[in-house]
Amino acid sequence: MSSKSRVVAIALITAVAVLGDAMLFIVLPLNWEEFGLTAVWQVGVLLSINRFVRLPITPLIGLFYKKFDVRVGMVVAVSLAGISTLFYGFSSGFIVLVIMRILWGVAWSFIRLGGLLTVVSLSQDTNRGNLMGLYNGLWGLGGLTGMLAGGVFVDIFSITAVTTIFALGSFLLLPFIYMLIPKTEGNEAAQDAADKYKNLDLTFLTPYIRLVIATSATMGFIVLGIFASSLSTLIGRSYDEQWSILGLTIGVLGLAGAIQAFRWAWEPFIAPLFGRMVDRSTNKQTLILVPLFISIVTFWFLGFLDMIVPLLIVIFIFQFASTMFVTVTDTLAAGAASKTDSVKMMTVHTVMVDLGAALGPLLSFLILFWFDLSMVFYVASILMAVLAAAWVLYGIKQKKTLSRV
Repeated sequence: MSSKSRVVAIALITAVAVLGDAMLFIVLPLNWEEFGLTAVWQVGVLLSINRFVRLPITPLIGLFYKKFDVRVGMVVAVSLAGISTLFYGFSSGFIVLVIMRILWGVAWSFIRLGGLLTVVSLSQDTNRGNLMGLYNGLWGLGGLTGMLAGGVFVDIFSITAVTTIFALGSFLLLPFIYMLIPKTEGNEAAQDAADKYKNLDLTFLTPYIRLVIATSATMGFIVLGIFASSLSTLIGRSYDEQWSILGLTIGVLGLAGAIQAFRWAWEPFIAPLFGRMVDRSTNKQTLILVPLFISIVTFWFLGFLDMIVPLLIVIFIFQFASTMFVTVTDTLAAGAASKTDSVKMMTVHTVMVDLGAALGPLLSFLILFWFDLSMVFYVASILMAVLAAAWVLYGIKQKKTLSRV
């Protein structure tokens, strides 16, 4: 199999594994009593605890991948994903669901880090962005399918039926993992990469790598944290007259879900294009300024727009920018990983993305305690502006350094 085919394979394995998690984000907020929950706050705990558990777990999984083949970790991950998804439909009660969400958090750490390491091992500087975009875009199909199935088939059949089918999909993948994912030797691959680029005098926490790590945290904070947790509230602020299609009324949650689904639908096509753009660039790090600038402007507009149609237009512009933001950030991290300890670098990258994603909703609701929703987006815009300024200053410093050589 070619490198591209293997990246497609691990992306599709990831897509199947995330079906249950994506479905839960749509079904649980509306049908929480059917899961045996007794209070609405338990929904928030269940949807966030998997992110917090990944913070201490991911470094341990990074150590695991230094000792074991990525395929071993993927078998563990897909098994845990299948078990947790199955129990979503059969369990009843908060405690059991908390345990299942913790298991899913562990599974996702294995999957995400394993997928990123696979892309690093299969890619070169000339195709790393394309393969990273392809990976991110294809596994997003799992989120799209899980969300649509959660919104449609649960009403037609039942929660148990849908979760059982999703879990069986994960279990059926297990025999194919060793055929589809290439064998990796973590320590040797990382050492080979370090030896190859030793003339660059790279150490792990160079100023460049610190800036990449800060970008990872900001991307998780903005895209996976602030935006994902505030989207429904943002739309609800302006969506006064509910629309209907074919006699079906579209509510706030339905509109928010459709917006997220649109992004997952276009990512398999758009993300690789952005990736190829990164590959062709001779100064890859400057490309991060493009999605940052668009995100700064769109978030500032989201802070004060109160008409639904202009609001949706700006949201879709940000969605395109966020696809580029994620692709460029992952590509920069993968590029840094190829020149140093790949396992350590991708572990830190994954942890920082998770940290940002976990802190995003927390900071949002802390701000909302004293201010309104607009302040959330203004603060996020300022944070991205600070990061953009740091990249500009780094670029200026690099040019001065090169001019002296």
